[in-house]
Amino acid sequence: MAAAVLIPNLRPFHDATGAVATFNSAGDIDTKGTFFTSLGTNGRSCGTCHLANQGFGLSSAGAREVFQRAGEGDPLFAAFDGANCPTVTGSRAAHSLLLDRGLIRVGITMPAHPEFTLNVVHDPYGCALTSDPKTGLPVVSVYRRPLPATNLRYLTTVMFDGRETLAPLNNGQTFHDNLILDLTDQALSATMTHAQAAVEPTPEQLSEIVQFEMGLTTAQIRDERAGHLFVDGAKGGPTALSTQKFYPGVNDVLGADPTGAQFNSNGFTLYSAWEKGSARWDADFEKSEARAAIAAGEKLFNTTPLAITGVRGLNDNAALGSPAVIMGTCTTCHDSPNIGNHSLPLPLDIGTSRLASDETNPSIVAGLNELSAPDLPVYRIGNCPDPQNSGQTLVFYTSDPGKALITGLCSDVNRGKGPVLRGLAARAPYFHNGAAANLDELVSFYNQRFQMNLTAKEKAELVAFLNAL
Repeated sequence: MAAAVLIPNLRPFHDATGAVATFNSAGDIDTKGTFFTSLGTNGRSCGTCHLANQGFGLSSAGAREVFQRAGEGDPLFAAFDGANCPTVTGSRAAHSLLLDRGLIRVGITMPAHPEFTLNVVHDPYGCALTSDPKTGLPVVSVYRRPLPATNLRYLTTVMFDGRETLAPLNNGQTFHDNLILDLTDQALSATMTHAQAAVEPTPEQLSEIVQFEMGLTTAQIRDERAGHLFVDGAKGGPTALSTQKFYPGVNDVLGADPTGAQFNSNGFTLYSAWEKGSARWDADFEKSEARAAIAAGEKLFNTTPLAITGVRGLNDNAALGSPAVIMGTCTTCHDSPNIGNHSLPLPLDIGTSRLASDETNPSIVAGLNELSAPDLPVYRIGNCPDPQNSGQTLVFYTSDPGKALITGLCSDVNRGKGPVLRGLAARAPYFHNGAAANLDELVSFYNQRFQMNLTAKEKAELVAFLNAL
């Protein structure tokens, strides 16, 4: 019997805490479509790293399952970027970053005349810094999680470092057309690099990929303890998300909402009906307690005070007065209502690429010590002027210089975008470099990094909420 080629719309896929599902505006998902077709030379398609059962992302557990089933001969482990270094293959250790942290190697050619100097101080795999054979410019290896190929209608930056945001996504009048242009170029670049294509895909093939992606909405649909996430007044799941209002600048924390609306820190309103003591209280005590925990976590996300310090892009922002401390909440940076990314481009450096041993900010050190970061190359970034001390320079030690590798600007060192938060439970680990193995580590990082002072119970409630997104 031939294998099924259709994934039923809204099919739930089991994950660590329940099930994730995708609503496709075009109906059932046809796995014979261009998104799932190999257009290169190494057998990969878009669907190799963006899987429906992992929220159209890739979990490290999913990578290990593929390796156990098919070994390193599977296209996922193509040596070009699925190995720690292209020249080192032939064992599990050669693919350890992908298997253990879901990381793909990204080789980025530096701009010709960057403002900063870059040197390697730790090279565990032997290919941290190479040369572009065409230009002779340095190529920097960074290791990043594949971003989900779903919920793209809410993006204001394409790719972690914004390198595919060719047309700006900051204006509602041009947003749709610019997003299509950016995603088309992203699909082209991914095919030519990750799939190692010998010829470019046709405009028709690229259009089919982008239109498919634009029709996808993914979210957690069921929690093992709380049950379905869209019942008894709750608004979880992908169907409700597919109708979520969004435009660039909606609920912008810095006051740039084009409608003039003021920022509302209650950015998530999915589970207020499940708050303890609400009228809709299930007869099943355990289920009711689980729902109350999710609702409590949502409230914590919206309201718990954070002391934001040492965040490049905020605390060093001259337009904001370079404040040493900004008091906010989780929604200060995750302001898109019920989506969780920033509604305007705002690349930030919260410290996840840094080394605790080289930091002086005690909050950054305490946050990093909560993570189990993988062993990655470390770069020394120098010759950057210190905006706080005239005539002095800054030095950064980092595993990923972020947007600076694209722009060459000191002001962009370590900065990158925050992703859409929906469907988190299906795609561990977390942060761009997989530094948080699970959501417990992630919440513990934020608790220390921004002095949230959460109790153990509150941390568990916040984790329950994030798992329900």
